[in-house]
Amino acid sequence: MTKKMAKNKNDKQPRVISRREALTVIGATGATALMAQVFTSGPLSADSVAGIERESHHVSGENEWHMVIDLEHCIGCQYCVWACQATNDVPEEEMRWNVGFPERTENGTDFFMTRPCLHCQDAPCVKVCPVGATWVREDGIVDMDYDRCIGCRYCEVACPYDVRRFNWDVSLAENPHQPTWGNAEVERRPRGVVEKCTFCVHRIDRGLEHGLTPGVDPQATPACVNVCPVNARVFGNIKDSESPVSKYLAEHDTFRLREDLGTNPKVHYVRPEREEV
Repeated sequence: MTKKMAKNKNDKQPRVISRREALTVIGATGATALMAQVFTSGPLSADSVAGIERESHHVSGENEWHMVIDLEHCIGCQYCVWACQATNDVPEEEMRWNVGFPERTENGTDFFMTRPCLHCQDAPCVKVCPVGATWVREDGIVDMDYDRCIGCRYCEVACPYDVRRFNWDVSLAENPHQPTWGNAEVERRPRGVVEKCTFCVHRIDRGLEHGLTPGVDPQATPACVNVCPVNARVFGNIKDSESPVSKYLAEHDTFRLREDLGTNPKVHYVRPEREEV
């Protein structure tokens, strides 16, 4: 059994149902149609996501964690990618929780695009999980319980941002990013579960318990934010008007990926507008 991520005592998780119950529910709801999507080459289409029944998850706590990624400042060093892999013990490149790749704007400006889990307020992945292994916490983080996950991959298929990764094999490989970019702070996940970025929720929860402020104190802030050499990532509590992320959002024009889907992501981007020299 793997060590579970620390959770706020007030978090409301879905009722745990057995594997037998899950299979019964899957059959009764015609989920085989969704299962067919598992073997396609990409995530669900916008039309498919729109067809998933919506369930709004109200952020009821005093904290609501958001992140800003400033594509104008990002230099593509990939430090954020490697720090994430070291801290969360993700040794394989194909299992990256923080996806990064070069892009180019229509006017020819090169930039580096990174995409962690966007922690959607109306997350399609949460709706399709038959055993409640993924849910939206009271602080808005989309969390995972790897002991509950049955590996059906419905969440991976339902995610329109392609940021969930199925763990096909037992990984015994050494992590090439440790200790240069950090040491493992959580246990490696077992074979047969879907993994994803958690905003380093273990740091957030532990930091709050010790009176630290996520987004301000490094020990309570996601590893990718801490390591950025140009401060292209900003994190914090959007319910606090004085938090770094609230101030950054107030001072910059931002966008969120595929806002037309109505998923309400908690990751915001600043457009790359620098001119080519």
